[in-house]
Amino acid sequence: MNKYILSCDTAVDLTPEYLEQRNIPYISFHFNIDGTDYTDDLGKTLSYDEFYKKIDSGSMPTTSQINIAESADFFEKYLKEGYDIIHLAFSSGLSGTYNSARNAAEDLKEAYPERKLIVIDSLAASSGHGLLLDAMYELKENGASIEELAEFAETNKLKVQHWFYTTDLTHFKRGGRISATAAVIGNLLNLCPFMNVDKDGKLAVRSKIKGKKKTAKEACAKMLELCEGGEDYNKRCFISNSGCREDAEYLKSLINEQFPNIKDGVQIFDIGTIIGTHTGRGTVALFFFGEERKD
Repeated sequence: MNKYILSCDTAVDLTPEYLEQRNIPYISFHFNIDGTDYTDDLGKTLSYDEFYKKIDSGSMPTTSQINIAESADFFEKYLKEGYDIIHLAFSSGLSGTYNSARNAAEDLKEAYPERKLIVIDSLAASSGHGLLLDAMYELKENGASIEELAEFAETNKLKVQHWFYTTDLTHFKRGGRISATAAVIGNLLNLCPFMNVDKDGKLAVRSKIKGKKKTAKEACAKMLELCEGGEDYNKRCFISNSGCREDAEYLKSLINEQFPNIKDGVQIFDIGTIIGTHTGRGTVALFFFGEERKD
């Protein structure tokens, strides 16, 4: 069996320590805030706390996707060393980065005909992308071949359920995603849009619920409805949050109480700069394995 690496991009919303401890290399997005360009290095240069404080003060960051040349340079380092690669990319429904990675892989085939370079469209976002990566890593550690890992990812990626809610509509208004009137009314009425990632890897609003604690309970109920095994669910479950750890902890307490067999307990991660650019502060997201996503 040829040696191979599992890689990803920084939209996985896992910690650098998680990826480095598992020897999972990652390629970085880029963002600009207050006129300064940054490489998304998972909070090392600009901490997430600083990032969200800037947004609170009115900053409007922008992001740029990973282009073909950057993807090719990233892959070629490992191909030159004799590695095959399986790369898990951010959802094509939310970014062009998957297409950049796929095009780079096609360009490299001629130079490295003996190497395998497989690019997977995760159709996932934030730590849901990370949850699929985590499952792939465990299979790799248990001896799965690169082909078996690719088959697993393609078969299971739509089984990663994503449920989001936001408790503050201010940044959505600033970014033009909702009207100023809708933001004011929503904040006054304490309405939380309840969203998921659909089968095409795109974000869809499913309902609007009054109150963040009620919305957290709805997220827990949605997990009970859709997860593998119901209350006996025993796979991993991740939560991510954009600068609202207390809200994430509340959801975690509900999930841990409802599902006592979760592998290693619920793990909380930060929503990084790429997705945080679009959400601002106040978003909580829940990820678990369940029924295949269908509209």
